[in-house]
Amino acid sequence: MVTSEAFVEIQVPQQKVYDGVRFPAVLAPPAATTVSLTESIKGNREYLDSLIRERGAVVFRGFPIQNPSDFNDVVEAFGWEEFPYHGGAAPRTNVIGRVFTANESPPEQNIHFHHEMALYPEYPGKLFFYCDVAPEKGGETPIVLSHVVYDRMKEKHPEFIERIEKLGLFYTRHTQEEDDPTPIGRGWKSTFATNDKKVAEERAAKLNIKLEWLENGIVKETIGPVPGVKYVKSRQKSIWFNHSMGWDDPKKPVIFADGEALPLDAAKDALRMLEEESVDLPWQKGDILLIDNLAVLHGRRACNTPRRVLAALVK
Repeated sequence: MVTSEAFVEIQVPQQKVYDGVRFPAVLAPPAATTVSLTESIKGNREYLDSLIRERGAVVFRGFPIQNPSDFNDVVEAFGWEEFPYHGGAAPRTNVIGRVFTANESPPEQNIHFHHEMALYPEYPGKLFFYCDVAPEKGGETPIVLSHVVYDRMKEKHPEFIERIEKLGLFYTRHTQEEDDPTPIGRGWKSTFATNDKKVAEERAAKLNIKLEWLENGIVKETIGPVPGVKYVKSRQKSIWFNHSMGWDDPKKPVIFADGEALPLDAAKDALRMLEEESVDLPWQKGDILLIDNLAVLHGRRACNTPRRVLAALVK
């Protein structure tokens, strides 16, 4: 297990233990330290890179991160290249620097488990989340080790996994011109950063998306074929890398790439396993969550109290 004198690894009740290792790692500052989090990051990159590779997710808790500007400094301290958010379905707004709102849909709506932008040829390597306003109850960002879900699904539904690996998936969604207040309600104009349909088609094609223009400004987006699982060489693990559990609206279906529907029993089991393996850490003001997007799925729990969680995507 990797260690560093610049950070203290603490335990919280919500963590899970896999092969003797706690998930996620939770780091706090040493007692009476005068070194800033950004300086600790810059001086301990090898340790932090090894830790995120080992655990899949790291929470920084108890550091004096007061506002979005402080969070932006932390993101930049890691030195990773910014990942531009083009083509994604979530409504987001730039806050400062490399910091965006995480998802602007109403907080009382759940967001299903997913890998960020898993439907597209390119996706971020890592994600940062920062708690600017902690909800009084609920509103967690649950996380799941993706290889654990894959392993359980392969044991329970080997034929299903074999078909996903062989065929891949097709996704279809219908979007409006403008954004709507749902978790995947980003309109086509902001998705492709244009008002021109021709330009939208060109940009969509680069993302493996086919557009079909319907009435009343609606566009049908067909995405795929897209791999439903991936093998990650750096981890030597296969992962559950799809959005099949989040497309439960008949107008937004997900199917095998040969046109057949997904078996309902397998879909339900996958959803159950995601919930069983999830870790829900209640947000505290100033928390930063760093996720390896090729190791961990994330989502959002609903809440009815004020909540502000910001995000940054990196390559």
